[in-house]
Amino acid sequence: MTAPFAQNLIRVALRSLMGLVLIVALIAGGYLLFAYHFTYSKGESVGYVQKLSYKGWICKTWEGEQMRALANMPTIPEKFTFTVRDTAIADQINAHIGQKVVLEYEQHQGLPECFGETQHFIVAIRLAPGE
Repeated sequence: MTAPFAQNLIRVALRSLMGLVLIVALIAGGYLLFAYHFTYSKGESVGYVQKLSYKGWICKTWEGEQMRALANMPTIPEKFTFTVRDTAIADQINAHIGQKVVLEYEQHQGLPECFGETQHFIVAIRLAPGE
């Protein structure tokens, strides 16, 4: 009488555990899809790209820094860090390093670091007016 009871208890526990793991995986996957495809904010940053590198141990991403162009030069320039997903955009940025450019970005909050080290993902680049 105790052997069938123990077997049934183990079977119910395993099914419950598998169900719980499946529910957690579905919730995590849904959250990642939402955070990856919907932007928190969009904007532009004007300045001089000073660095762009392809780095990461497992998840390789293009990471860069831009010194923002300020109207008053006596102040300390602000550094804008960004991530590039598209290799074609990274090539465009590399072609314009040292020039004043406008980077169009989308901000995605809550993504794991494997998607990029920053929250700001560059979607387009163009030369700044007057350059």
